[in-house]
Amino acid sequence: MRLHVALLCATALGVFTSPALAQSPSGRGPGRRMGMLLKDITLTPDQQAKVDSIQKHYRAEMPSFTPGNPPDSATREKVRGLFRRQVDDIRAVLTADQQRVFDKNVAEMREGRRGGP
Repeated sequence: MRLHVALLCATALGVFTSPALAQSPSGRGPGRRMGMLLKDITLTPDQQAKVDSIQKHYRAEMPSFTPGNPPDSATREKVRGLFRRQVDDIRAVLTADQQRVFDKNVAEMREGRRGGP
């Protein structure tokens, strides 16, 4: 259960990242998840602006967490729902070719969560 909560929190932190990290992820810090989703995708300036706007919107919706206190089940569900909607909204900004890469990245991220520590 603790691992599940830790992964959820890591995902939540990774979802809400700066645009620079989303475009060129360092592999560390809170931008890692978004960087993984956008890996091998080059956004146009217009797409980047839309992704930035989407991220800003969902960052404002994100519930706050108190370090050391795991979120309750309702908060975890809210975070999952926000993440799913954000992924869907970002995917809608992409071209068909970019969506194929994005979908592959989403699948790899999900597999990594299941198989990793």
